[in-house]
Amino acid sequence: MKYIIIVLAFLVMSCNNKTEDAHAHNPDGTHAGEEIPRLDHTIWTDQTELFVEFPALIVGNSSRFAAHFTVLDKHQPIREGSATVSLIKENKGLRNTVDAPSSPGIFSPTIRPKEAGTYQLVFELKTPEYSDKITIDDVIVYANTQEAIKALGTAEKGGSISFLKEQAWKIDFQTAPVVSGKIYDVINTSGVWIPSLGSVKSLAAKSNGVVDFKVNNLTEGTAVKQGQLLMSLNSQGLATNNLSTEIANARSNFEQAKSEYERKKELYNSKIIPKSDFEKVESNYSIAKSNYQSLTSGVSGGSKQIVAPFDGFIKSITVSNGDYVEQGVALVSIGTQQSKVLKTQIAPNYGLTMETVQGIWFQTKDGEWKNVTDADGSILSIGKDVERENPLISVFAQVNAEIDMPEGSLTPVQIAMGDATKNTMIPVNALLEDYGSYSVIVQLSGEGFERRPVKIGKRNGENVEIIQGLEVGEVVVTKGAYQVKMASMSGSTPAHGHEH
Repeated sequence: MKYIIIVLAFLVMSCNNKTEDAHAHNPDGTHAGEEIPRLDHTIWTDQTELFVEFPALIVGNSSRFAAHFTVLDKHQPIREGSATVSLIKENKGLRNTVDAPSSPGIFSPTIRPKEAGTYQLVFELKTPEYSDKITIDDVIVYANTQEAIKALGTAEKGGSISFLKEQAWKIDFQTAPVVSGKIYDVINTSGVWIPSLGSVKSLAAKSNGVVDFKVNNLTEGTAVKQGQLLMSLNSQGLATNNLSTEIANARSNFEQAKSEYERKKELYNSKIIPKSDFEKVESNYSIAKSNYQSLTSGVSGGSKQIVAPFDGFIKSITVSNGDYVEQGVALVSIGTQQSKVLKTQIAPNYGLTMETVQGIWFQTKDGEWKNVTDADGSILSIGKDVERENPLISVFAQVNAEIDMPEGSLTPVQIAMGDATKNTMIPVNALLEDYGSYSVIVQLSGEGFERRPVKIGKRNGENVEIIQGLEVGEVVVTKGAYQVKMASMSGSTPAHGHEH
């Protein structure tokens, strides 16, 4: 019985200890198990997006930052460089630098505040390509955890679509700010691509001979480089119009004319012969020299060489390998994608003139809208007369950007005209369409998004007017919006405050 009483006494003491542990307090007065609230900020500069997560700053506590740095161009993570975080108040503060990301795009510096108060939180990014500085004002350092919980609470933010940076970095993703810009009335039509002056060159035979292709499988569309040997004309073995014989005769005539010219030049300088005799000999010499140089130009191994005049592609071939051709016959034409003319036609009642046209946009084969003024293109002319059979006015524009579309193919065209109005606009690629209704994906924070219905107005090439639904300064997804939309429909949300 004595031993039973002792055992029961130990059990009671153990239970009391557990009860006390369950109500234990942290050194700062908060209950055990209470989590420090987490904060996040998203800030955009012209080059960088910073999305940073960190526990509330508390005196004496080390706060580890998960700073996600994204290059706005192509929306890729920073893979090399250093990041410095500074906590500054009245030009004094703390600083910590990490020399490399802990994982692609994510830097993890740590700050341990010493005094409560309101500070500036400054992030300085240095990469091999560029540097950037991002400041967050009015960041509070709390005296203890209990104050932080009282001020911030512990509830998680909800209601938005969660799409992690790691997800965005793995896909073709891009964002753009909502801006206020000029919107024009537009004429929606179509255009046809035609060659511009100098973009196509036809190569003709400069001597008689048999065609010998120097490129295997030379066909229409074959890419060629400037100076590339395409074919040769060989006249060896021909009884007449033999190039080698013609060159030999031309050389003989040239050497004879040169000798006569040099002899008569000395006599003329000595005033032994009149000027008229010397000029006749000089003319014969020039003709013989030009004829000889013309015959020998581009000749190798007794054959006339046909080379590409510029980088481009084979547009057409009018001869076959082994054909005999005479001088002047067209052999091949070379085209280039570097410059084209866009021809479109509109009704004359629009009253379009060079003074009222404000711009022309065309659509590429990838569905992107481009302005003809890109790469120093220009509007060439607007017709003034119409024909009875075709009562439309022609509009021509020079496009110097590389256009990977066949000549003769059609493309959608928008012609801006009149005076502009100023309104909210976004890239047209940001629009999601469902049975005639439009919406966009708005980026609320680094990893928080919202699908929002919008009412659209005029489309000006790559931009669209927003009449209702967005405010200037908000950020919309222009590439990858469909993936974010699907994330909202998946029914599963990645955990907030994920580990890095």
